[in-house]
Amino acid sequence: MKNQNILVSKRNGSKEPLNLEKIHRVISWAAEELENVSVSEVELRSHIQFYDGITTSDIHETIIKSAADLISESAPDYQHLSARLAIYHLRKKAFGRFTPPELFEHINKMVNSGLYDAQITQDYRKKEIDELGEYIQHNRDLSFSYAAVKQLEGKYLIQNRVSGKIYESPQFIYMLIPMCLFAHYPKETRLQYIKDFYDAGSLFKLSLPTPIMSGVRTPTRQFSSCVLIECGDSLDAINATSSSIVKYVSQRAGIGINIGRIRALGSEIRGGEAYHTGLIPFIKHFQTAVKSCSQGGVRGGAATLFYPIWHLEVESLLVLKNNRGVEENRARHLDYGVQLNKFMYQRMIEGGEITLFSPSDVPGLYDAFFEDQDEFERLYKIYEVDDSIRKKHVKAIELFTQLAQERAQTGRIYIQNVDHCNTHSPFDPKKAPVRQSNLCLEIALPTNEMNSIDDPEGEIALCTLSAFNLGEINDLSELEKLSNLIVRALDSLLDYQNYPMIAAKRSSMGRRTLGVGVTNLAYYLAKNNTKYSDGSANGLIHRTFEAIQFYLLKASNQLAQEFGVCTSFEDTNYAKGILPIDTYKKELDDVCNEPLHLDWEMLRNEIKQHGLRNSTLTALMPCETSSQITNSTNGIEPPRGYVSVKASKDGILKQVVPGFKELKNQYELLWHIPNNKGYLQLVGIMQKFVDQAISSNTNYDPARFNEDKVPIKLVLQDLLYAYKMGLKTLYYHNTRDGASDTQEDDGCAGGACKL
Repeated sequence: MKNQNILVSKRNGSKEPLNLEKIHRVISWAAEELENVSVSEVELRSHIQFYDGITTSDIHETIIKSAADLISESAPDYQHLSARLAIYHLRKKAFGRFTPPELFEHINKMVNSGLYDAQITQDYRKKEIDELGEYIQHNRDLSFSYAAVKQLEGKYLIQNRVSGKIYESPQFIYMLIPMCLFAHYPKETRLQYIKDFYDAGSLFKLSLPTPIMSGVRTPTRQFSSCVLIECGDSLDAINATSSSIVKYVSQRAGIGINIGRIRALGSEIRGGEAYHTGLIPFIKHFQTAVKSCSQGGVRGGAATLFYPIWHLEVESLLVLKNNRGVEENRARHLDYGVQLNKFMYQRMIEGGEITLFSPSDVPGLYDAFFEDQDEFERLYKIYEVDDSIRKKHVKAIELFTQLAQERAQTGRIYIQNVDHCNTHSPFDPKKAPVRQSNLCLEIALPTNEMNSIDDPEGEIALCTLSAFNLGEINDLSELEKLSNLIVRALDSLLDYQNYPMIAAKRSSMGRRTLGVGVTNLAYYLAKNNTKYSDGSANGLIHRTFEAIQFYLLKASNQLAQEFGVCTSFEDTNYAKGILPIDTYKKELDDVCNEPLHLDWEMLRNEIKQHGLRNSTLTALMPCETSSQITNSTNGIEPPRGYVSVKASKDGILKQVVPGFKELKNQYELLWHIPNNKGYLQLVGIMQKFVDQAISSNTNYDPARFNEDKVPIKLVLQDLLYAYKMGLKTLYYHNTRDGASDTQEDDGCAGGACKL
């Protein structure tokens, strides 16, 4: 049926009457086999918004939005109806038709346009591409949720971000990534690896980070999610840090910067010729560098700065994100991580003082803070009573209270327990101490002993990420094949990508650091009839993360036998036969007595004999964006509601928790969890096996407390309990605001390291 009163503008410029029957057919196709969706309801909502002269593209977008607005707990399948409509529209925009082109045709066109890496057509013969083209399953596009399609369209699909022209559809991403990463493999085996990896990605067994999803296959070859920079205490080091920030922010990476070595305000320079301006001017300089570049239109730049709690300027640093104060003494567009250790916690518990120093005035103290806890305590006590050294004494409880208050008010003052990062670490702290974490606090990586990237032997540490989608894992034995695939792919990526800074290449080639995490934990717990809060999941999590770490290590060991160990392998504890199961906090045994189920002694012997290809294997990241692609719950976090409403630059996106219709009563929602204790136990159990660190949050509902105010004492108790459970880092402090549970995907909180 045509509506003669409304004329539609077609892509070629001609006009014709609105054809409602054509619209009905498309919506009916999208609604096939879905439950509790109404084609007529979508049509009715759409028709109201049609107007004379409307374009065919605007009609499609109106229909899509009308369907997406109907997503709810009572009708969750609208997320699939609207997704199918969005895929239909996306393909029409990209190819002018619904059916995608053949793979060989598509690749050649994209290479000739300069949009795909020209190396692809040099590495593969037409016969091989045609075989992969026959294997690709474009109908898998129809399994995405609406939020996934919008994120793909907004961030991952290759496009002209000025004109909005899109050049590919999702399945091409999943096929081209392994084609690029396995190109150097022998021709007899590489097609099978590509097919297996394609299936693992397109069937959502594996979750890939933004830099890989948006970048691999393009001429831009920088895909590491996290960049860690140790800033030395000199103008050359500070300028080199700023330069590195600009280069890596522009190439999609999230930045972690350790500023703790920089001397404090008023310190002598050049033997007293001048005095130091302190950290804040340089922090503002770094902030300008971070915000000077966008990340290819994919997201804004983001960085986290780290410093020790005993730094002489700590009281000024703690308030840098605070809304009070003036611009001159604030740097609100960065996030901050405060570094603690057992000695600092003890001072608080015992009612003692923390003495603040400028690192430049206390030789050896800064290095010992990471490398040797006994030596740190010895030096610290000596410097405390040395009257020749500038210092300030503050009550420990007051300083910790200020830390807790700023963490609560801003949500973004993070915690790094530097002793756990070094005593339960893949690295030997005497050779490669871990001095910082990364933007999202999931990774602990070493930095060069020279402590500065402007040094000829300096390093910028990179980490390349991915995640297992636990919700799609039906048996832990599946993790063995998936581990082999992801370790091979990510390790290949290290050689495939370019390095804007020689210090980053030196670190990556020497250490070959990977960080494989998990997503969809909440769904995994619900499927297994367990909860975050009551200990029922403790054994399950122990078995799961044992398998994850075991199979990843096994895969890296196998890779070492094929391609050789990483050249800095001797800097690791693995080289000494020390595994994560040897160094975890034994207090965990009081909350989980699950035995080990895999043959760790066999693995230990294999590692001692053949080594590892990668210094690190695991890191648990937030998975904010990629969780929407795989229709998963975020990382290890409980969902805030059965339908999450996420605000992104593409508008409001509704996402229904996976398995909602069958498992609604099994899910434990965030604000139904009574306290953080059970969650922190689970993270501690994960940390037993995870060789890097974990993006773990603390959550508080003021309505549970007198006068709707969360006691700072409770916040401090949670910090202490997290330390007791062996956690290396804490990420967000979330406070329920009583308004809504909208989650913002703004790109500046987690940057690249959201995964």
